[in-house]
Amino acid sequence: MTNRRPLVIGIAGGSGSGKTSVTNSIYNVFKDHSVVVIEQDYYYKDQSHLKFEERLETNYDHPLAFDTDLLIKHINELLKHCPVEKPVYDYALHTRSSETITIEPKDVIILEGILVLEDARLRDLMDIKLFVDTDADLRIIRRIQRDINERGRTIDSVIDQYLSVVRPMHNQFIEPTKRYADIIIPEGGHNEVAIDLMVTKIKTILESEDVV
Repeated sequence: MTNRRPLVIGIAGGSGSGKTSVTNSIYNVFKDHSVVVIEQDYYYKDQSHLKFEERLETNYDHPLAFDTDLLIKHINELLKHCPVEKPVYDYALHTRSSETITIEPKDVIILEGILVLEDARLRDLMDIKLFVDTDADLRIIRRIQRDINERGRTIDSVIDQYLSVVRPMHNQFIEPTKRYADIIIPEGGHNEVAIDLMVTKIKTILESEDVV
């Protein structure tokens, strides 16, 4: 960990776009150096004040579902080389857990999530903004596979949620943030050329003496 300002990389994209694969590809290159991943999903708002039935109605694809103020505060703390306590979200109870994860400041901060480019305050903290752009048919197939295999969902419930919430929220809030990206990566983690170019750019910035 150096004393210069950490490099902040924002990676956005729709559900199932492959942004996590891109994040992991970049992380794996720099993991022996000093890099940390901050997932926007950890920053869903605390809903302990709501009845459980009310929590079930939460639209997790809407910007208001996230505690963006806390996320911005934590990024600013990391930029000051101060550790933070990242919240943990309990998906079974649909609210924030009492547990936290200590995150130490690093030279590279990767901020990953569907809406990390939606808030101008977050964008202003980023040095590099990426948008992972993948066709809708691939995204829904990946989401169906994930939710059935990992979350025990039925195909009907996944499709219903996609049509009623995920797709309209993507079109309204996620897709428009593409215009803020410095780099658009088609097909996510399968685009090795784009990832290699991104890795080279990050190395150049980290090795530059102009970064303070």
